[in-house]
Amino acid sequence: MALIRGKDVNLALSTLRYTRKTIAADIEKLLRSAIANAQQKDGFGGDVDRLFVSACFANQGPSQKRVRPAPMGRAFRVVKRTAHLTVQVAERAEHVVAVGTTDAPVRAKRPQGKSAKSPKKAKE
Repeated sequence: MALIRGKDVNLALSTLRYTRKTIAADIEKLLRSAIANAQQKDGFGGDVDRLFVSACFANQGPSQKRVRPAPMGRAFRVVKRTAHLTVQVAERAEHVVAVGTTDAPVRAKRPQGKSAKSPKKAKE
């Protein structure tokens, strides 16, 4: 899940395709579904290349409780755990730069020297 979080959807799909984990196929199916759902939304811009994985996580799901026979008439409890997988995609905002301005924000310069405190007075 951390492999694809924050990546573009095309890069995430290729990462999941060549990952040697069995769960990667299920996450790839979820990601394809999330992309299709995003395309059907009203505010979608139409460009799939601008989509990225905004959230990807697994939560604990319901647990199935089963009984396994044990020696001497006893029984062991077996808990079969499940998980809720969540994959969310969002559209990256277009990077618009106004005419006549620069791309980088202007930063204030830091004072040079050991510290930014006021200088000590010289002893006479």
